[in-house]
Amino acid sequence: MMNLDYKLLSALNAVVEQQGFELAAKKLFISQPAISLRLKNLEEKVGQPLVIRGHPIRVTAAGEKLLSHYKMVQQLENDLITDLFPAIPSHPVKISLAVNADSIATWFLDAMAPILKKYLIEMNLITANGAETLNKLRSGQAVGAVMNIESPLPGYRSFKLGGMNYILVASKDFRQQYFSQGVNKESLKMAPSMNYDYRDNMHQDFMNKHFDLDASEYSSHKISSSEAFVDLAKRSLACCLIPQLQIERELADGELINLCPKYRLSETLYWHSWVLVKGLNKQISQEIVAYGRQVLEN
Repeated sequence: MMNLDYKLLSALNAVVEQQGFELAAKKLFISQPAISLRLKNLEEKVGQPLVIRGHPIRVTAAGEKLLSHYKMVQQLENDLITDLFPAIPSHPVKISLAVNADSIATWFLDAMAPILKKYLIEMNLITANGAETLNKLRSGQAVGAVMNIESPLPGYRSFKLGGMNYILVASKDFRQQYFSQGVNKESLKMAPSMNYDYRDNMHQDFMNKHFDLDASEYSSHKISSSEAFVDLAKRSLACCLIPQLQIERELADGELINLCPKYRLSETLYWHSWVLVKGLNKQISQEIVAYGRQVLEN
């Protein structure tokens, strides 16, 4: 039976995290030939390639499994150290989490604040949406995630947080310019809108469901920033589907207007974490679930 050599696994992890052999070598305080040799030895042990060398460096299916295992072992070690020496942190505990952009822009940092104040943590917050978020867990890049997918990966479990409600908003000037005759199929064809990226189909779903509009029938800016949605709407440059939680002040003072009060889009969010999570990671999960359920609509 082959035993895993964690020195070799750490080399694989460093190469993928640092996206290069030279930077990985510096991180592990060894030479570049040494880290190349470690990766080669690991690939020989498992009998197949673990990384696809290129820009960016990508992992194979076998590499993903090894990295996921390595990350879980690191997580167990962090939990053990925190439990054994809670008052004597020797170095920051590294926590990588994958979270959708709208949660980061609204409630997620508030959920993490008590943990970040209490413990010495180096948080790596990865912005990801949908299936991309699931892939961050699968590859071991993240140990927990907020996403709109309920079914967990093997070894993980999911917790329902609640619904994030989205409404179509614009400024008063934008409404006057494009919707003086009302918000309807014809006026929406002429009004610039927003998408997060090419994978974001929320606006498209909203338009199709309520106005029978196909994505090819209207123009849509693509900007990967939740904050930019609010900014462009306030500048009268687009109508945007935005979480109501994110713009409560703007709605209250009339800076933004709900264009379609009868309609909204609700996306249910779930927190995914490892089944065996304990210690500090368990506390993080508990804080996220409790706060998410408090602020999101159930």
